[in-house]
Parts: sequence; structure tokens; C-alpha cells
Amino acid sequence: MIDWLRTADFAAVPTDFAALLLSLLLAFLCGQVIAWTYMVTHPGLSYSRTFVNAMIIIPIVVALVMSVLSNNLVTAFGLMAVFAIVRFRNILRDTLDTSYILTAIVLGMAAGTQKYATAVVGCAFAVAVMCYLSFTGFGARHRYDLILNLHWSRPAADLGRLLRLLDRHSRHVVCATQRTNEGYGGTDLSYRLLLRDRERTQDLLAELRGLDGVSRVTSMKAEDESEL
Repeated sequence: MIDWLRTADFAAVPTDFAALLLSLLLAFLCGQVIAWTYMVTHPGLSYSRTFVNAMIIIPIVVALVMSVLSNNLVTAFGLMAVFAIVRFRNILRDTLDTSYILTAIVLGMAAGTQKYATAVVGCAFAVAVMCYLSFTGFGARHRYDLILNLHWSRPAADLGRLLRLLDRHSRHVVCATQRTNEGYGGTDLSYRLLLRDRERTQDLLAELRGLDGVSRVTSMKAEDESEL
């Protein structure tokens, strides 16, 4: 198998497989760093898990592209033509779908330019990374478990009692909205909770309903922020 890898590329320029693997691994690690940075710093509502995954796959595909080209001008022009066909004939709405298309194109180019071993190594590495991203759920953000809505009829100065109750059941509490109800008095509140124990959600709701000043308690399970 090792001997086949060394001799299976019939291109004019021989492939340095140690350098190829180092390039793919470095591209993978750099993509991870960029993806983690995006996950931590992204503030808006357009967060997409597939976009995070694409930021890891695309550097690997680009590294493989540069290995396939190997300073070959004819191959480079062929790559531009293929990308133009994909861009103008098909509209891909998902960045991860685009990554798969790019991977398939580059592997086809590697086979077409007689870099058979490069195609095998690149395909195995890309598939391994894609499976890793899928099985680990990389890119999904989980910042809270429960969305809690309630009406507080007592003065705002007494909210400390409510917050102490929420703190007993939650590791992190965020007040998303607070709206004073002019017509009926009191305040409508919405909280985002990261629970200490998800199995005790009903205990939390029961204690809230029994707390003086709390009414109209509703809750909704929060999903992972993957495609908001």
C-alpha cells in the first residue's frame, strides 16, 4: 500500500505525501481556529452551523486544490472553467453543500490529472473530517435550556425573590425582555435559563406558580442555535 502511494501519481511533478498530509492537517487546524472564533464572537441571529462546518472543510479543499494544480497553468484554467459552470448553472443555498461540491470537483481533477494517490489521500481525509463534524455536532451552540415567560404583579423592587428562585435552579439566567403592562399593571418578563438539572424543570415551574406575585407562567424548551 505504501509503495502504491509513492508510485500512483503519474503527473509530471511527483507528490510529496509528507508535505501533502502536513498541508491538509494545517488547513484543518486553521479552519478549526477560525470556526471557534466565529462561534464565540458571532452576535447576530443569522448563525448557521453549516457555515461553521464549511469554514473547516473549505481550507482543506483549497489545500488539496493547490496540491493538484502544482504550478500547472493548464489545470488551473480547467479548474476555473469547472467552477464557472457550477456557479452559474446551480444555486446552492447551503455553504456546506458548496463545500461538498468543491470537494467532489477537486477529487475529480486529481483523478483526471493522474494524481491517483493524491485523490485517495485527499478523499479519505475530507470524508474523515466531514464525518467528524457530523458525529460531534461541531458548530452547534447551546447557551440555554428553557425560555420562561411570566407576569410579575408586585413592584419591581421585589424582583429579588424571583431571581433567587431562578438562581437556585439555573447556572445562568438572562432577562430577554421586560415590558411594563400599563393597562393591567405589573410587568411581563421573559427569561432564558441554563438549568442546573433539566429533569427538575417541572419543580421549577411549580415553585414559580406558587410564588406570590407570579402569574401566567409559560415555558418552552430552547433548541440548539444551529440554523437561526
